[in-house]
Parts: sequence; C-alpha cells; structure tokens
Amino acid sequence: MSFELQGVSVRHPSVAAGQAFALSDLALGIAQGEQVALIGPSGAGKTTLLHTLACALRPDAGGLQLFGTDPWKLDNAARHALRRRLFLAPQTPPLPPRQRVVTAVLAGRLPQWSLAQALLSLVKPADPRAAFEALARFNLEDKLYHRVDRLSGGERQRCGMARLLVSEAAAFLVDEPLSALDPTLARQTLRVLQQEAKARQATLVCSLHQVDLARQHFERIVGLRAGRIVFDAPREAVSDAMIAALYQNAHEAVPALADSPTPAVLRRPATRCF
Repeated sequence: MSFELQGVSVRHPSVAAGQAFALSDLALGIAQGEQVALIGPSGAGKTTLLHTLACALRPDAGGLQLFGTDPWKLDNAARHALRRRLFLAPQTPPLPPRQRVVTAVLAGRLPQWSLAQALLSLVKPADPRAAFEALARFNLEDKLYHRVDRLSGGERQRCGMARLLVSEAAAFLVDEPLSALDPTLARQTLRVLQQEAKARQATLVCSLHQVDLARQHFERIVGLRAGRIVFDAPREAVSDAMIAALYQNAHEAVPALADSPTPAVLRRPATRCF
C-alpha cells in the first residue's frame, strides 16, 4: 500500500486552532501502482490532500501510513529519506526564471544527489541527455538550453512534468497538470504521465478539473467536496448524477445520490484496492 489514511483531518498551519479543517475525517487507501484521479470544485481540498500525502502538511487528527510507515513518527532525517520516494508536482512548478531548462529539469534528481553533485550540475548539467529525452516526450526538446523565463505558461507546466520523469520517485502526486494546456497537449501530457507510472509501477494521484479526462483515463475516481470524500468509485460506477451533485452550487445543499444507479459504491473502505 502506497498511502493509507484513517480518519485524517488537516488544518492549514495559517488557520487558527478551532477553525474549520481543510480535510475532515478522510479514509482512503491507495495501492502501489494504482492510478487515481481527484476531482471536485475549487476549494474542495484536492491540493491539501496531495500535500498531506507528500508529508508537506501534518494531519491534526487520524493516521497516515506512507509505504507502510507513519512518517510523522520518524525523525527528520528518516522522514526526509522517505520523501525521496515521492514526487509532488504543484500546479505552478517552482522553476527559477533565470535558470536554463536543462538545469530545471535535472532538479528532479536533487533528492538523490549530494550537495556537491547539485552544485556541480548548476555549472555543468550532470545528464543533459536525460533532460533532453524527458523534454522530448512533451515536444519540448528544442527548449533544452532556453531560459525558463522564456517559456510560456504551458511550456513551464510541461517542463515541470519532465522534471518528474527524471526523478526516481515511486509515487507521483500531481496537482492540476493540464490547467495551462490546450486539449491536444492535455491529452498528450496525461498519456505520458500514465505511461511513465505504469512502466515503473509507480502510484499516480492526479487532481483534475477536466472531469471528462478523469472519467476517460482513470480506473478510479475520488470526488472531494468541502474537505470530505463524497465518492470513491471505479469510473464505470461514477454517474452523471454523482458528478452534478459534486459540482452543484456550493450555496445549495448537495442532493442525496440515492437515485444514482450505483449508490453502494459512494465510499470504499480505506484498505480496499484494485
């Protein structure tokens, strides 16, 4: 099991104690090699969940298991070592604007490098061929020695995904990787991510606003709303009514999904996996 959450609640560090949780009482299990799409309206908690899985946010309540280990019971050094098995790709990649693309991509290997290796690669890129091949999978090979601030928003987003490809992670946590891409590039990018995850038997957890792509490309879909899991089901069990209820106006009550053809699959036990 890559991730297992039992009754996890998370409050952002900037929020005062006693205020609402960003995630509330989540139970979720994700097996190694599984590919899961997170969907839900803005503010549903998708990004918070990804950061919790990446050990960037500590749960205020409940239990988190990462590769069978509670990361928050480890010392800092051991927890840092565990994080090397993860790659968190934020919606806006943290790419230094004056850096060359080749260097920015190879930063995906920083968790495995010593300080000396990292500094040396800033002067002379350690493996430009690997960066070139990763960029080529996103049609960006011609940008290898461009400066990051010369890239468009969509190119920067794909550069961040190329960084993922050169990493040695066993789990990919990807936040809205398609937001700056046109439909053709979005499908290509998603296809590359899924192919890479399958090739190395890595877990892929991907938040998406493109519900149609989530339903077409992911076997399992988790719907979040207001920090809670509304449904966790195989894609063939996710009905249009369930999607409509998930995204309906936040000021209205969410209708019960009892009329859905598959009400029994709205919630899956945390330990179940495909």
